[in-house]
Amino acid sequence: MKHFTSHVRSAIDHYNMIDLNDKIAVGISGGKDSLALLYALSDIKKYYPITFDLIAITLDMGIDGQTSNYNKVKDFCDTLNIKYIVYKTKISKIIFEDRKEKNPCSLCARMRRGILNRVAKEHGCNKIALGHHLDDAIETFFMNLFNGGTLKCFSPTTFLSNSNIWMIRPLIFCSESEVSSFAYKYNLPIQKSTCPIDGKTERQKVKQLIENLELLYPDLKTKVMTAIKNLDLNHWGQQN
Repeated sequence: MKHFTSHVRSAIDHYNMIDLNDKIAVGISGGKDSLALLYALSDIKKYYPITFDLIAITLDMGIDGQTSNYNKVKDFCDTLNIKYIVYKTKISKIIFEDRKEKNPCSLCARMRRGILNRVAKEHGCNKIALGHHLDDAIETFFMNLFNGGTLKCFSPTTFLSNSNIWMIRPLIFCSESEVSSFAYKYNLPIQKSTCPIDGKTERQKVKQLIENLELLYPDLKTKVMTAIKNLDLNHWGQQN
């Protein structure tokens, strides 16, 4: 636990992610990343020098018009004494049935972000924590380069002026393999994604490409992150 949470704490401190009396909504997809984030933050909360509060929010996508079963996640949140909210949406219907999107990920992400912001605000939160880790950042960098011809990545912290809420990513110093190991070790209640295109996304293609490149350049990820920080892309180079 300490090894993993030390990386999370380091990111929090480095980018000033948490302030006194923050109420933070942790976005829970049911995957390993968001559950590991929730567990780590709940542990850090016990000894962090300033007081903050946590709630967990899941947006049910309404895949095939059905509501998913999140009972195991609820039980997990109960053991952590964290309030858990499941908010039903029609995102799946809008994207796959109404609009029939061929490349739905971008629209889906925007819709989920907008709804999550609103639900978090309705429950008195001033910050939202997302489970993006180091590998996500590197993949996002390559996706922007290959598909948009831009050098950018998501930010460790982002102020959303439209909703007056901060978005933080405390796992950004953790690799995906670290997150996976942590989730396995603590038997987190991971739920398999029911998204119709799970495993067939542009991100998955880029992930595979990076894995192939690493066979030729084993320190590729380290060099990409060094470049991102040296260029201060989207404030990655900022100091606390």
